[in-house]
Amino acid sequence: MASEAYSLVLGCGWIRATPRSPRFALFLPSRPLAVSCKMRQKHFSSQQKRQQIKRVSREQLGPNINSESHNNDNGLSQKASSDGLSNQGQESVLSNDADSEHDRKDMAEASVEETKSEMEDEIIQEHQRIPLEDLKSMIRNVEKNVSSLNQAEVGALQELDKILSDKEALQAEINIKEMKLAETDAQIKVAAQEKINVEPLEDQLEKLKEIAPLGNGIMEGNHSSFSGEFPIVLELNALRKEYSVVKDDIQTLKLKLNDVIETEERVSLLEKECCLLDTSLAELQSQFTNALVDVDKLSSLPSYYTALSEKVKKLLGSVDSSNKEDQASLDFSEFAKLQQKVDKLEASISKANMTELPYEKFRLYEEILQKKIESFEKHLQVSDQEIHSQIQLFQESVREFQDTLDKLQEDSKKRSQEQILENLPWEFWSRLLLLIDGWLLEKKISTNDANSLRDMAWKKDSRICDAYLACENKGEHERLATFLKLTYTSTRPGLHIIHIAAEMAPVAKVGGLGDVITGLGKALQRKGHLVEIVLPKYDCIQYDLIADLKALDVVIESYFDGQLFRNKIWVGTIEGLPVYFIEPHHPAKFFWRGTYYGEHDDFKRFSFFSRAALELLYEAGKRPDIIHCHDWQTAFVAPLYWDIYAAKGLNSARICFTCHNFEHQGTAPASELSSCGLDVHHMNRSDRMQDNSAHDRVNPVKGAIVFSNIVTTVSPTYAQEVCTAEGGRGLHETLKSFSKKFVGILNGIDTDAWNPSTDKYLSAQYHADDLRGKAENKNAIRKHLKLSWSNSSQPLREFEDIAMHFNSHPDVRLLLKYDDALSHLIYAASDMFIIPSLFEPCGLTQMIAMRYGSVPIARKTGGLNDSVFDVNDNTVPEQYRNGFTFLPPNEQGLSSVMGRAFRYYSTNPEGWQQLIQKDMTLDFSWDSSASQYEELYERSVIRARTAAARV
Repeated sequence: MASEAYSLVLGCGWIRATPRSPRFALFLPSRPLAVSCKMRQKHFSSQQKRQQIKRVSREQLGPNINSESHNNDNGLSQKASSDGLSNQGQESVLSNDADSEHDRKDMAEASVEETKSEMEDEIIQEHQRIPLEDLKSMIRNVEKNVSSLNQAEVGALQELDKILSDKEALQAEINIKEMKLAETDAQIKVAAQEKINVEPLEDQLEKLKEIAPLGNGIMEGNHSSFSGEFPIVLELNALRKEYSVVKDDIQTLKLKLNDVIETEERVSLLEKECCLLDTSLAELQSQFTNALVDVDKLSSLPSYYTALSEKVKKLLGSVDSSNKEDQASLDFSEFAKLQQKVDKLEASISKANMTELPYEKFRLYEEILQKKIESFEKHLQVSDQEIHSQIQLFQESVREFQDTLDKLQEDSKKRSQEQILENLPWEFWSRLLLLIDGWLLEKKISTNDANSLRDMAWKKDSRICDAYLACENKGEHERLATFLKLTYTSTRPGLHIIHIAAEMAPVAKVGGLGDVITGLGKALQRKGHLVEIVLPKYDCIQYDLIADLKALDVVIESYFDGQLFRNKIWVGTIEGLPVYFIEPHHPAKFFWRGTYYGEHDDFKRFSFFSRAALELLYEAGKRPDIIHCHDWQTAFVAPLYWDIYAAKGLNSARICFTCHNFEHQGTAPASELSSCGLDVHHMNRSDRMQDNSAHDRVNPVKGAIVFSNIVTTVSPTYAQEVCTAEGGRGLHETLKSFSKKFVGILNGIDTDAWNPSTDKYLSAQYHADDLRGKAENKNAIRKHLKLSWSNSSQPLREFEDIAMHFNSHPDVRLLLKYDDALSHLIYAASDMFIIPSLFEPCGLTQMIAMRYGSVPIARKTGGLNDSVFDVNDNTVPEQYRNGFTFLPPNEQGLSSVMGRAFRYYSTNPEGWQQLIQKDMTLDFSWDSSASQYEELYERSVIRARTAAARV
């Protein structure tokens, strides 16, 4: 089988993914195959402005402030007094500013009221003289101006507030500068006093120079050093320097003070402009109000004029048609009155037409306001945009928050305890099931109670979860009492499936069988079925990968070689699956040999285990729907079940047998079959367990095919091959006889364990959209295997006599053992993965290689033919073409397909990249395969229940 040994072949030049540097891994077949291959080469807001002004001020004043603080250590008392004076002065300034601000506002309001009253009188006097159409247009202009003024007023007020705040900040800075100036003056005074004290000392120094006995030359030569070393002179020089620095600081502070005064003047000008804007706005508002009143009055005049005209016409008509003079006189008198009114109206209208509207006044207002508006327009636009965006963001966040809150409220109402329980890991329920089974095996609860509790745990009933959590820290007696209160009859939601096997990844793995047990079990568990595993307890098992491993306080006795042998039962969970481990207390120490297979008494070892596993199910009172056994090591389960245990009451299950490799059938002399309790004369028959090639031997695989309800193998193509004389290894006729229950189902891979984006064994994780991690893994495996890094552009010339090179050749390593961590790295580092198997029942390596972006080169046999399709095969849809295949099992066939792969790699790098990405996205998970097993299980169970109902 191809999973038993492999080699990684990396060329000298295959460190980079270039057209001339392919990398591939050679997976050696079960049979030797001679290979000889020739390899070829290969906008700012006001707040922002204020912050900017402050930042500039700090940057300009920073050095001076630091120097002042450095030189103010001797003036603390003066600083304290000046602080008090400055604080008082600051308070008085602030209060005066506040009073002046109130006075200005009062004056502005008074001026607005006066202007408003004057404008009202003026409008009342002139409204009859204004033409109607011109007045309407004027009103529309006024409306526009008023709206603009309103906006300008709002912006001006905001700007005024900001200016006032800036003024306060500047005033605070002025106060600080004044304090520092006072401190500097005090230091200057101290320095001057010290200078006065130094002057007598200088006089004394001059006298000493004159009296000194040294010559003029010597005195002149040493004068500099003498004066330089004198402490008073040094201190004097330091004071002079300090005085010059303080003087410069004073000049700088004066300049800053002038800037502050200019800022105050600018603030006062802006305040005056704001007052003018307020006055103008009030005047325009009053004019607009009066104009609206005038419009209402004038709008009624045309209709009134029209009505009078109609009445005049009617009166004239009545005069012409009336024969009565009295009526006519009355009509004429009424007409005269109406005519007078009409004349008055016409006179007022004509007078209004004669009067021109003072557009210049409004234009003047518009020009003044336009200038002010333009100064604030940019700031207003930026502010409006920011405010609008912030409002939109706030509204959206409020809506999202409200929607989220509503959803959460709805979910909290709909969420039930069952949904919470669905999120509990399978480890929790597996632990609970093992606890119940332990009580049953220890005879602490009855079989009916155990079945009821198992069903509740199976259905994830909230009551049993609450009971388990409530009794977690209580004694055994209280826990039993609490659980027994929950027992009741119920129906189960899915199938109860028990796998009996010799391997399980990752704790006891030799080949692909262990991966199948774990992968298929997890997939069926995700579909809602109760899955349990029974394994031998090897001494070489990886116990650190088993969670909650513990021994039950019970001993199961099983029959073997004419007597009962005790078995210790251990329980634990592996990747969420509940597992039972059987430890035989047999003097031969069947599973304490430091190995899994290859012992001279393997027939006895695994027939003992098969009998003990069924005894465990029987003693535990389990009623499974499916018992699934694998390969010849557990093939004894099928005849033992129907021949012995079905009669004892363990008859609820259907038997499913999967043969992963018909090369290994476990045949033995027929006499050895009696050790496990089977009748040799009854079983050693051609229609039962007798080997088809030797009548004195029994074949466990044949017995499983005969006695099982379902028989499967690991791929559809391999199912066809084993029905031939060459592929069946003597069982082809038996398989043909039971072809109705024989089917091939392609295995899957555990996509959680084999995932390059999360693989802990890799130097760098990667995925289909980002393949850069493969290069790092190539470098890592070269370093790990100590392969050559030289001649990176030259691949190997040939692979002849590879056995002579693998020990010392710098570019080849032949590995004859399985290393899980290294296997992950090989898949990630390889560009191509060669599986030239003469036969391969299924093969997981090609699926894992594609998962890691390594293109498979495989022979068309068994499961390889069902999972690898040639890129040039036009009979296969494009989306399924994922590698390179060949059929002839010889050197020419392998050399030809490798040449095609290397040419594709070197001449079409873009196509190769797409091929890698396609392979990495193909689905080889267990979901599809598990669905096929699920269908077989259910059909078998339905047939059994239908047959039982007929009886």
